[in-house]
Parts: sequence; structure tokens; C-alpha cells
Amino acid sequence: MTSTQAPTPPARDAHPDHLGHVIFITAAAAMGGFLFGYDSSVINGATVAIQHRFDVDADTLGWIIATALLGCAVGAAVAGRLADRIGRIRVMQIAAVLFAASAVGSALPFAAWDLTVWRLIGGIGIGMASVIGPAYIAEVAPPAYRGRLASFQQAAIVIGIAVSQLVNWGILNMADGDQRGKLAGLEAWQWMLGVMVVPALLYGLLSFAIPESPRFLISAGRRAEARKVLAEVEGTHIDLDARVDEIERGMHREHKSTFKDLLGGRFGFLPIIWIGIGLSVFQQLVGINVIFYYSNQLWQSIGKDPSSSFLYSFETSIVNIVGTVIAMVLVDRIGRKPLALIGSAGMAAALFTMAWAFSYRTGSGDDVSLPHAQGLTAIIAANAFVLFFAFSWGVIVWVLLGEIFPNRIRAAGLGVAASAQWLANFAITKTFPSMSEWSLSGSYIIYGAFAALSIPFVLKFVKETKGKTLEEMG
Repeated sequence: MTSTQAPTPPARDAHPDHLGHVIFITAAAAMGGFLFGYDSSVINGATVAIQHRFDVDADTLGWIIATALLGCAVGAAVAGRLADRIGRIRVMQIAAVLFAASAVGSALPFAAWDLTVWRLIGGIGIGMASVIGPAYIAEVAPPAYRGRLASFQQAAIVIGIAVSQLVNWGILNMADGDQRGKLAGLEAWQWMLGVMVVPALLYGLLSFAIPESPRFLISAGRRAEARKVLAEVEGTHIDLDARVDEIERGMHREHKSTFKDLLGGRFGFLPIIWIGIGLSVFQQLVGINVIFYYSNQLWQSIGKDPSSSFLYSFETSIVNIVGTVIAMVLVDRIGRKPLALIGSAGMAAALFTMAWAFSYRTGSGDDVSLPHAQGLTAIIAANAFVLFFAFSWGVIVWVLLGEIFPNRIRAAGLGVAASAQWLANFAITKTFPSMSEWSLSGSYIIYGAFAALSIPFVLKFVKETKGKTLEEMG
């Protein structure tokens, strides 16, 4: 008997019956990225007040700020394995609880060490969200929309940074421009850190409104539930049973990469692993997080009052969003390598310009200033630096890290590269307060030198991946 049923469209042509529902699921998962950006930047509004409140030196302040990044490394390390055991949604909920606890604890610290511990706990949540968000989105997104939906994570991060700056500015204004001004019994900086509990709770609530990843459901033997989720996100016009079988076969064929698979090169790791580490480290050594963690302190150090410094910081966040949008438009058009090279050259020029401007800084302690021309130049150069970073290395590094590793070592390779990135981020964040006391101009010369060195690194070691399949990578 001959069947008259129409052929089932292949999985790559799957289109959801209700795209809006899939967008909602993706946006809810990307709230982890929003918290990632928000928590990474919110401390920016409190650095000066924390230093004065607890009477700590620049080195201790660096530990308070940067300890969260050690928590990030822990959270990222455990998130993947934990998600395979208890599911993606449960990991999101754990991250939300850690975010909320960190927000409340950071707002009500007894001492500097207490605040540091809460920052560490929040960092664990950030690390978990940085792994589970993109993984979940990739697993629920229909293949035809995966690239666009995956960009939600990075967009959410930069929006989180901008919103945290705006909220901080609003709280500061209510406190008459004083970071230690009293509002309902608490100092302004405490409210800045405590407000994060709101998006943390929203993230937790949204996690109850979205389905579990079909990939996890299949791995747990819950095929009927997986079939239902696939119908939601890929449409009912495909053969759902065949799709479940396809995912299951793919999971059985997968090679579980280990650390041992990364070894064997002349210098320990395989060459491609060193390239991934180099991309991750250069992304941080240009000093981008100094702008977001310490920008208020930076602008106050050149004579801007607290309210104005918050506006400059928020403006920088908007530039970051614009640059990210530019990258999303251009990365598949002109390629990864050209964007990286343009970004490196632009960052180096902007950083060296900032170094020149800050060399005119006069005064000491809280009584410092720049001549008008140099102050204006510093602000323009800082925004140019963020723009060049955002449309190049900010997005491209994560794109390349997902593409350059061969299939058999992709998971382990990404893990090593991500760990290197967190450690480099920690090093820059921890050392900046002391370096700025030594020489703010000298600090930016060092960051500019790393931006310049990234140019020959890209030219010699990074291959263009535009238009190639993942299988062609290895």
C-alpha cells in the first residue's frame, strides 16, 4: 500500500507554529544574560562609597570587586555537569536564588569580608547563567532561527549593563548625588546593590513558565515530554517521532571530550587550544571591564561630580549596545577576522589617546582634575574604545570559540578557553585600582599595547570561519 502523505520537512526547515512563543522562551532564558550584565556592572556605582564606608585600600577594593569573577569560574565549571543531572531549568532556578541572595547580602554587609563573600556567591550565579543560558537557547531554538535567537544572550548582557547604570543614576539622584546619602535608612550604594533582587526574582519566576530542554528530556527517557516541547518550538508539521529519534541518535554518537583530548601539542595543549586561549585572554587584557566596573570612579578621578559620572557611564553602556547591534549585522557579512582587526586597531588608538589625556591629570586623592580639552578627549576616546570593542572582540570571540574547535574536542576546548577568560578578567579587575594609583595614564598604555599585539596574533593564527560548517573546522 502506497502512502499519500507529504514528505516530512527536514529539521533544518522546521518553523514553529507560534514564533512569538519561541521568542518568549528565548527571552526568558536570556534573562540570565541580563543578570550577568547587571551584576557585572552594578558594583560600578558603589566602588567609591564602599572604599570610604569600610576604609579599605585600593588592593582590598580590588579583591571585593574581582572576587565575583572567581565565583564565575566555579559556577561555569559546575553548571554543565549539574544541568545534565537535574536539568537546565533547575540550574536557572539555582542561579536565580544565588543572584537574589547575593543582592540582599551585598546590600546589608557587616564588613568588607562579608560583602566579598556575597559577591562570590553572586559570581557563582553569574558563571552558571553564562553557561546554561546559551546552551538552553541553542537546544530549544529551531535550526532556521538559531543564529538570531542565540544573539539574545549577548544583547541581554549589554542591556543589563545599561539598565544597571540607569538605575544607579536614579538612586544617586534621589540621594542628592551622594553615594553614601541616606534613603529609607540605607545608604544609596546599598540600594544600588539590593535592587538586583528584582530582576533575580523575575528570572526565577520566568523559569517556571518555560519548558525543559528537549535534549535533556530525551536523555532522561522522557520522550513524550520531549515530543511535546519540540511541537511547541519546531512546529507540528514535522515528524516529531523521527525528530526525537534523530536527537537521540545524535546524543549516542557524541564524543564526550575530556581534558586529556586537548593535550599533545608542542607546548602541552594542541595549537587550536592555545588559539582559543589567546582569543579569550586578549579580549580581557585590553581592559574593557575597567570601563564597566570602575567608570564612575574613573570619571570622578578627572573632576566630574558623581551625578555627571553616572551619566557618562550610562552613555558608555548605550554605545556598547549600539556596537553589539553593529556586530550582529556585520559578522556574517564581512567576516570574523576583518572585524577583529578593525576592532583591534580602533581600540589601540582609543586607549593610547586616553593615556595621553590622563597624563594631564593634576591633583591627588579626591581633588583631581583634567584640563577641559583633555577631559573631553578622554570621554570621546573612552566611548570610541567601547564602540570598537563591542562591534568586534565583544561578540566575535564568542562566535569564534563556538566555531574553531573540532567536534570531538569542542566542549572541553570551550571550557578551557572560558576559564582562561574568567582568570584574565579577574587579573585586570583586581589590579586596576592599584595600577590607577600608580599611573592611570600608564595603565591605559599597557591596555593599548595588548590591543596592538592582538593584531599580529589575529593575522598569524586566526582563520576566517565565515560561511564554513562546523564539520569543516576539524
